[in-house]
Amino acid sequence: MPHAHPHPPRPGHGARARANRRLAAVLGLTVVYMLVEVGGGLLSNSLALLADSGHMLTDAMALALALLGAWFASRPPDQGRTYGYQRAEILAALVNGIALVVICGFIFWESFERLRTPPSVSIGVMAIVALGGLAVNLVAAMILRDAARTGLNSRAAFLHVMGDLLGSIGTLVAAAAMALFGWAWADPVASLFIGLIIVFGSVRLVLDSINVLMEGAPTHVDTEEVRRRLAAVEGVGSVHDLHVWSLGGGIPILSAHLVVDHTIPAAKVLRAATGVLSQEFGIEHSTLQVEPPDFNIVGILESAASRDS
Repeated sequence: MPHAHPHPPRPGHGARARANRRLAAVLGLTVVYMLVEVGGGLLSNSLALLADSGHMLTDAMALALALLGAWFASRPPDQGRTYGYQRAEILAALVNGIALVVICGFIFWESFERLRTPPSVSIGVMAIVALGGLAVNLVAAMILRDAARTGLNSRAAFLHVMGDLLGSIGTLVAAAAMALFGWAWADPVASLFIGLIIVFGSVRLVLDSINVLMEGAPTHVDTEEVRRRLAAVEGVGSVHDLHVWSLGGGIPILSAHLVVDHTIPAAKVLRAATGVLSQEFGIEHSTLQVEPPDFNIVGILESAASRDS
């Protein structure tokens, strides 16, 4: 049966190298300031700072995994892995999301303990370190904002940085509340706020990663609308065995069987169908099998089985 199978353009080596350099730069910033926040948290006895440093540790893990995943994803397909290694990025994102949830459990536990017995906190050190963290995270977010559109793993790294940015803001607010009103409970409440931000982002990340690993359709692709538009192509009578999935959460892939009127040239139908997929849904990688109305694959298989027996 005729079928179309256009391949998506792969990003150039230069663009990939630039993206990796950005990830490496943000990784360096994150590791350095994570160590500063650990020291500041221990010196000031601020749980909010220690919680934020824990988040920065997961950020460093996320960025390192993103770099590793990008390296694997850039490797060409081989005979054993005909789709290549793009799923490495999704596995990295999944591991990162699960680690975030575990860390949040420890943050919540310690926050509740400190709400019962608020400790003494060095407000000045806490505020200075949090202000520095805010500046670092602003720079990191600016570096990664474009990369966040390229795939799930890059989006995970960007979400980590944004979570740290909000965490720094929360820590500064807590320091101000303690300095102005003497609210000792503001520090553990700020750590709870940071933890909730992390949980929200990490649960979404885990669910998105599982959706990709389960061959789920990308969230931005309406499969029923795809089916309707393919069926509306001139010469197409019906569409079946429609599947839409992605390898790394970015580029969608589609396969489908089109039942076509034999009076319409198959090449014409394929050109029109792939045009609809590309222009309306951004699906550049598609495999379309064209079938005549009387084509019965079940009957063919049963006939072949009876011959073999």
